Amino acid sequence: MARTVPGVLAAFQHIDAACDAIQALRAQGRKDFTVYAAAHNHELEEAVGKPVSPVRLFTLFGGLTGACAGLGMTYWMSLDWPLLVGGKPIASVPPYVVFIFELMVLLGSLSTVAGVVLLSLAKPTTGLAYDPRFSDDQIGIFVPCTGADAAAVERMFTDAGSVGVRHAA
Repeated sequence: MARTVPGVLAAFQHIDAACDAIQALRAQGRKDFTVYAAAHNHELEEAVGKPVSPVRLFTLFGGLTGACAGLGMTYWMSLDWPLLVGGKPIASVPPYVVFIFELMVLLGSLSTVAGVVLLSLAKPTTGLAYDPRFSDDQIGIFVPCTGADAAAVERMFTDAGSVGVRHAA
């Protein structure tokens, strides 16, 4: 059985109240909190202020590797089996563009999937408190903390307009 992370879990009915609570958490210097919402919301995204995902770097390096591999492979094959057709140069880039593009897309997409899997495995989310209401009509915020810190977070959530706060142990 997974170990449960101790902390405070709050439920919010309104997006404005949840955004106020998130901004209060960030004003306190907290960065380790989890927000649950049933659907994507731009106001929540702005309040959380998450950085851009590092998966895009996997895609960039995969795409560049694919483009270089496509160019290198086609150029090498043309020189390995030279066919002179209509006086055109044996190794020229325009006919290779399709192969370069296809390998760029293939390796870029495969490296994106690999990046998602690796980064998902690197940050386990097991043991965080959750409530099924967060998949329906409420917004949830979980803050891992204990003791007096948990009491202060609970007061802050209540002041922000939470409809329910509980301690997860």
